[in-house]
Amino acid sequence: MSEKSAADSLALLGAGILGFAGVGAAAMSAHAGEDPRLASAVALVCLTHAPALLALGLLARGGLVLRIAALLLFVGATLFSGDIALRMFGHGRLFAMAAPAGGMTMMAGWIAVAIGAFTFRR
Repeated sequence: MSEKSAADSLALLGAGILGFAGVGAAAMSAHAGEDPRLASAVALVCLTHAPALLALGLLARGGLVLRIAALLLFVGATLFSGDIALRMFGHGRLFAMAAPAGGMTMMAGWIAVAIGAFTFRR
């Protein structure tokens, strides 16, 4: 597997993981007793970023900027959703400020997507 196809495959793997987690969180929010808003926030983040990673994985041959965008979106969504999910189940946090760090990382990922519009090559 070449470097390009490995990076593309990692973006697609991230899309699959976030998609799976999003569907699971959406199902849990439908059955959550205490605060279904937490599970629905996790579902929203995962299910909106999974298709983005899927698209970036398919377009990543367009350059390094889109690969960086995919990485930032995956890491950010994982930090944000993981921290919220741990709190929802009463297991503490990933680390202090993990959810805000994840949110900022996702925002950086979306900026990288925008920058990718100027660096994309087919």
